[in-house]
Amino acid sequence: MGHCYHHALSSVRKWGGEAEDFLPLHQWFDEPSKLIIADYRHRSLRHHAEGIFMAEHFFGPTITLSTGRIVPVRLIAEQHVIEDLGLIPSFADWVRAIKPEPWMGRAQPIHSLVDPFAITAAAA
Repeated sequence: MGHCYHHALSSVRKWGGEAEDFLPLHQWFDEPSKLIIADYRHRSLRHHAEGIFMAEHFFGPTITLSTGRIVPVRLIAEQHVIEDLGLIPSFADWVRAIKPEPWMGRAQPIHSLVDPFAITAAAA
């Protein structure tokens, strides 16, 4: 779909109210990720089932429109993701599409440096 305002207009067609009733939720799906990467990959941060439940955490289970109608946040969030992707993937679906690179797995073990109770080879 593209712009958050157009998602909001789509929500108005479905549930009534004004675009401004829906705009903060639709902006939430896109705002941090579009600052990081300006192509469709930005969607990997929130456009998935877990992101939909995260939206409920931030916005609550429902929003009250300017008309007084109460709409479940999950339905609006699902609408946003489906309009952009055509389906609701899981976060795991996105991760499976990421090509692993060697630097991603180069974590250095630090437990022996920071844990005073760690058993070291010298102490054993």
